Amino acid sequence: MIDQFLEGSPNLGVDTFFLLLVLVALEAVLSADNAIALASISKGLEDPKQQQQALNYGLIIAFVLRVALILTATWVIKFWQFELLGALYLLWLVFQHFSSNPDADGEHHGPRFGSLVQAIPVIAMTDLAFSLDSVTTAIAISDKIWLVVAGATIGIIALRFMAELFIRWLDEFVHLEDAGYITVGFVGMRLLVRVIDDSLVPPQWLLISSIALMFIWGFSKRTPEALEIAESQTIALSQPDSEVVLPESPAEKSEV
Repeated sequence: MIDQFLEGSPNLGVDTFFLLLVLVALEAVLSADNAIALASISKGLEDPKQQQQALNYGLIIAFVLRVALILTATWVIKFWQFELLGALYLLWLVFQHFSSNPDADGEHHGPRFGSLVQAIPVIAMTDLAFSLDSVTTAIAISDKIWLVVAGATIGIIALRFMAELFIRWLDEFVHLEDAGYITVGFVGMRLLVRVIDDSLVPPQWLLISSIALMFIWGFSKRTPEALEIAESQTIALSQPDSEVVLPESPAEKSEV
């Protein structure tokens, strides 16, 4: 679908700025499920400061791996074993999540880590597995390596901020983590099908639509703590002259 759109665009050969916007948009669309997976992994650390450090260091390593993947993409795509490993890794993350012991509310959670050193490699490898899909798509759009690297650079910066937002939202929405891991499963299955038979791979728009539906479900129900905060804010807005003490958010409680 993206290829057809680009083929019909005027001055495609010279309009590098337009191409860069398309590549960044592609990274943003395909990074939503990546961001929630990284947020869930980083929340495996109890200390909020270590969660931020894990994202920072993990994505620095991930950026280096992405650039290496872009530079060797024409060689990597010749070997289906790389996509198979990426697919199995993502599906293993999904299995690990849903086979974990549920909490009191019946919800599953990502892996838990005892130290920062354990979390950083998992974040880097997870981003690399997702990059197998996005980088090969970007290479198909443009053969200008510097342009693809520029798009990946902007994309990974956006991914960092998206992951930080999802860290907060995971505490506010009941189904969001499960929804995120289901979309991770979609990407893993897409890579696996591509290894088996490329002609069976569903179109990009179907993947994006499925991810969108999952996120609608993920944001459909707030936690009791988040509802309490929202109700208190509503009361505070309706009674501006009165002093209303807002309850702490789950994220604020974890920082205390």
